[in-house]
Amino acid sequence: MTPADPAATFTVDLDALGVVGSGLHRPECVLCTARGDVYVADSRGGVTRIAPDGNQHFFGVTDDGGRAEPIKPNGIALRRDGSFLLADLSDTGGVWHLTRTGVLRPLVREADGVVLPSTNFVLVDRRDRLWITVSTTKRPRHLDYRLDCATGFVVLVDDRGARIVAGGIGYTNECAMDARGEWLYVNETFGRRLSRFPVRADGSLGAREVVATFGRGTFPDGVTLDEAGGAWITSVVSNRVLRVTPDGATHVILEDADPEHLDAVERAFLRNEMARPHLDAIRSRRLRNLSSLAFGGPDLRTAYLGCLLGDSLATFRTPVAGLPPSHWHLTT
Repeated sequence: MTPADPAATFTVDLDALGVVGSGLHRPECVLCTARGDVYVADSRGGVTRIAPDGNQHFFGVTDDGGRAEPIKPNGIALRRDGSFLLADLSDTGGVWHLTRTGVLRPLVREADGVVLPSTNFVLVDRRDRLWITVSTTKRPRHLDYRLDCATGFVVLVDDRGARIVAGGIGYTNECAMDARGEWLYVNETFGRRLSRFPVRADGSLGAREVVATFGRGTFPDGVTLDEAGGAWITSVVSNRVLRVTPDGATHVILEDADPEHLDAVERAFLRNEMARPHLDAIRSRRLRNLSSLAFGGPDLRTAYLGCLLGDSLATFRTPVAGLPPSHWHLTT
C-alpha cells in the first residue's frame, strides 16, 4: 500500500503566518541552510543574511569591476565556498559572482554565442553545475506577459562551458532539480504551467513534459520540491502557494488576494494587455507579490516566503520536509 501523502490536504491560515526579518529590499529569492541562516536577494546589489538570532548583514559590492550601476539580483545561489551567484534582472543580464568581501565579477555573460539578456534565476545542483533561466528576450519584458509567450530558455554551465539546453519556454522562471538529478522542473510563468525535462548523462535535456497547467489567477514563479515528490509553487499577483503532487494534482495551500483586483489582472492577461503595473499594484493583507519558497529549520519543515514587494519573510510550518538543497550543509 502506498503511504498517504501528509500534505495532500494541507492548508495554512493567513493569520497564522510568522514573520522573519525586517527592512529587507526586494527579497525575491530565499535560501536556507542547516545552521539556520536565511539568505535573501537584495535589490541594493547583493544578498542579505538573516542569522538564527535575527541579526541581519548585507553582503554588497565594494569592487564592481567597472560597472557604473549595481546589478539587480533576482535569483540567487550559494556556492560551496560560501560565495554567491546572482542572476541579474537589469538590462545588463547574466550571472555574477559575489564574494563575502563584496567583490563582484561577471561569471556567465553568454551561451552558444548568445549574450544573456535580463536573467531570472540560477541554480547550483549537487554536481556543481549551474542551471540558468532567462524568461524572455523581448524588451520591455512585459511584451511577453501573455499566454503564447515562448522566448524563454535554460542555460547549463558545466566543465564544457555554457550552452543553451532548452528553449521555446513560456517565460522561464525558477527551476529545481529532483532528488536523483534525473529531472529539471521549470516554471513557465505566463505559459501557466509547471514543466519538467529529463536530464541526460551529458547534461543535455530531453523533451519537455507538462506536469501541471494552471488557471485563473495563477502565475507560477517559484518552485521548490519536497521529499514526498511534491512541487510547491508560488504565484505572483494572487499570492498563492500551491502544491502539485507527483501525479499532477494541484491544490491551493494559501492565498492572499483581492478578488476584484485579481479579476482585473485576469481580464488584462487574457486580452494580452497585462503590463508591469498589474504586478506592482497588489491588493493584499499580508503578502506582497509572492515569488519564492524555501524550506528551512532543522527539520526542513519551515517554509520561508519571499515577496517582490515585501520587506520581511512570512513563514509557516509544513507537514512534509523539503528536499535539502546543494548548499544545505554550508558552514560559512
